[in-house]
Amino acid sequence: MKWQGRRGSRNIEDRRRSGGGVRGGKAVGGVGGVGLLAIVVIGYFLGIDVTPLLEGAGDISSSSQTVEITQADEQAAQFVSVTLADTEEIWTEVFSEQLGGEYIPPILVLYKGVTQSPCGSASGATGPFYCPGDQKVYLDTAFFTTMSRQLGAGGDFAQAYVVAHEVAHHVQNELGILGQANAYRAKASQAESNAVSVMIELQADCFSGIWAKMADEKFGSVEHGDIREALNAAKQIGDDTLQRNAGRVPQPHTFTHGTAEQRQRWFATGYKTGALDACDTFSADRL
Repeated sequence: MKWQGRRGSRNIEDRRRSGGGVRGGKAVGGVGGVGLLAIVVIGYFLGIDVTPLLEGAGDISSSSQTVEITQADEQAAQFVSVTLADTEEIWTEVFSEQLGGEYIPPILVLYKGVTQSPCGSASGATGPFYCPGDQKVYLDTAFFTTMSRQLGAGGDFAQAYVVAHEVAHHVQNELGILGQANAYRAKASQAESNAVSVMIELQADCFSGIWAKMADEKFGSVEHGDIREALNAAKQIGDDTLQRNAGRVPQPHTFTHGTAEQRQRWFATGYKTGALDACDTFSADRL
């Protein structure tokens, strides 16, 4: 991905030089060993706050700490800033051309270790996530290392896909989709809530595909092999892949983000069409 020397976003909130604080406590259900590892891995890549399950398994951090910012951290921050700037330009154009509306971009919070959000504590156990409570994306850039080394989803475009996916949740929020879907989930059964969650996530993957298509057309930033990196990342963070890698038999009724095949296919749909209408997972005959 061609990103060096390009414009970065001003919508970055950098919290990396101070810890946000997470208190330790009694472990819920005595989680530990392989079970603890499974929770960390699954939580990390699904954007789920699992810190309550990790309490008592060792301090995640002190209530306040100073962290070291390495050269790798700075480069990752610059990369995220450029990617975020790309999403801003692209979604401004999409909203204008396809909706006749205005796009208001999110703030992206960079942190290292832990921080706080209206959606709960953010730590290495949560992975990147979007919080509609303050309309911010939260990202610990150390996630990129874990993503590459532990799940085999390496490459800068795979990292950009992760950023684009979380921004896509903000797009859903701007369109009113996220609020309506979450209101329904709050009243639905667990199975119904999970099914709607899958629709939300697959639509975000499709929106990420739109971003990739337009990034290629608008900036010429997509290089040979980049789309393959994004599709591989989508595969590695499919619910079925994650559950298998955690030593479990995949259980479709527990899926909240979609299978590897679904995530790849919906990303490809957005990339091929570039159209918001093509990403309507909520009325699709086939997810």
